[in-house]
Amino acid sequence: MLTQRQLQLLKFIEDYVREHNVSPSFEEMRFALRLRSKSGIHRLIQGLEERGYIRRLAYRARALEVVKPVSEAPAEPATAPLEAASNVVRGLFRRSRPEPALPDAPAVAATVLPLYGRIAAGTPIEALADTSASIEVPSLLLGHGEHYVLQVTGDSMIEAGIFDGDLAIIQRCDDAENGAIVVALVDDREVTLKRLRRRGASIALEPANANYEIRIFGPHQVKIQGRLVGLLRRY
Repeated sequence: MLTQRQLQLLKFIEDYVREHNVSPSFEEMRFALRLRSKSGIHRLIQGLEERGYIRRLAYRARALEVVKPVSEAPAEPATAPLEAASNVVRGLFRRSRPEPALPDAPAVAATVLPLYGRIAAGTPIEALADTSASIEVPSLLLGHGEHYVLQVTGDSMIEAGIFDGDLAIIQRCDDAENGAIVVALVDDREVTLKRLRRRGASIALEPANANYEIRIFGPHQVKIQGRLVGLLRRY
């Protein structure tokens, strides 16, 4: 013979499995029977299992199988109607149903940009251009004007979060604010990606790696060919 609480729990489990094709969690059972803690649910589950009404399936989460339905369960004389528990069960079913699917997010617009080769010493930026190579870049990463993409080589900017193999999105320009990370052409022969610092009449190209030295040039030795505005990385 089952207690009223055991009968309530058995009915809840049976109805829940019929509705969802999976057994309820201990938290859902606790809520349905209005118990303060899950320990009471554990005791009720153990009692139903000992009496052969349910069976726990090993190695599976939320795996309770009803062996004997409520219709076969004799119960103690009712001290409280089951209607209250049934109302809780029905209310929990309503809350458990999935929310309506949200509409798909709008597609992000993309812009096709030329993909240049790796930045390499002795190569002006124009020589890196490959008209056959291009890449789609989310438009929200771009500002005004012309842009292109360079593949980074080396580790001189790792402390700025720029790693070997990253794709640097560059906004083409011939000037940049102090502290910007720029593509700089040095002495018309070497292209490098460094942080720009103006020191009086001199220009410093700063790496972001303590293992590399800051390089100082005269104002006519450095030509800015673009500034970094974004990064793409494959993991």
